[in-house]
Amino acid sequence: MSPASATPARAHARRLIVVLVLIPAIAALALWAFAWPAARTAPRDLPLGVAGPAAATAPVEKQLTQHKGAFEIHHYADEAAARGAVEDRTVYGAVVVTPHGPKLLTASAAGPVVAQLLQQAVSEQAAATGTQVQTDDVVAAPANDPRGAALNASVLPLALAGIAAGSVITLIGLRGVRAVIALLGSAALVGAAAAGITDSWLGVLTGDWWAEAGVLGLATLAVSGAVAGLGALVGPAGIGIASGLVMLFGNPFSGAPSAPQMLPEPVGTIGQWLPPGAGTTLLRSVSFFDGAAATGPALTLTWWAVLGLGAVLLGNALKGRPKTAHPTPERELTPAT
Repeated sequence: MSPASATPARAHARRLIVVLVLIPAIAALALWAFAWPAARTAPRDLPLGVAGPAAATAPVEKQLTQHKGAFEIHHYADEAAARGAVEDRTVYGAVVVTPHGPKLLTASAAGPVVAQLLQQAVSEQAAATGTQVQTDDVVAAPANDPRGAALNASVLPLALAGIAAGSVITLIGLRGVRAVIALLGSAALVGAAAAGITDSWLGVLTGDWWAEAGVLGLATLAVSGAVAGLGALVGPAGIGIASGLVMLFGNPFSGAPSAPQMLPEPVGTIGQWLPPGAGTTLLRSVSFFDGAAATGPALTLTWWAVLGLGAVLLGNALKGRPKTAHPTPERELTPAT
């Protein structure tokens, strides 16, 4: 074999090795990112209220703290204060001590899995003392989606829509202001379409239609802006980096099936810094809690969108800069003899 023909053969062999190593590595990373949080779902500093006189709530609090690190206890004077805390999304539920026994306040709209977990934990403790627990679902999940399955299922399509919009706009060559206009327009249309399906048709969202459409559009723009922004700065590799970040970490770390506090740390915190997690939390607040606790996730999505659109404009400006040619030195004239 000649040296010329051996060189392409070695290049093909190296590419084959890269593929054989890279694909299993990506598969293992994806499996870890999706399976590990799901397998380790449990309460970790889950905000839970306890309401009533201090002497009466002390035994309840003692029983709850036996689950080390499971609950973050908030104290309230009475049921009305605890109910307000649930409605404001300060706590996921509250145990109210009454003369007739403990009463559990839950909010299945904040996460049906969390509501079920609280019912199980409090009922087991009450059974040990021979009492029954009365449960009041303060903010119930919609009747058309009692388990939150539809809300959970909406996370992936929105992420895919954002990735597709950012990728297509970059690959077809839109740049600068035109790209920004296309990103804003596509996100607005996705938000309107998603609200039409989830609210108007399926009835799984029950809040203000325009607010829901705005949240769904902003969540899409946060992803599409990041994809297009990195694509404008780095090229096709930037599209892959942003898309991989959203798909491999944003979706499984979002806490949509349960709650961020049900995921192992720091997964729950990281998930709320990424668009899918922030979008899910904001959508719950807007749709079921009249916008309570919406400021944090709204700011997170806004920063993603602003930084992404800014990167699109910056990338266009950098590519549009004229390249300065180095002047060729003039030849020195030799004096004529």
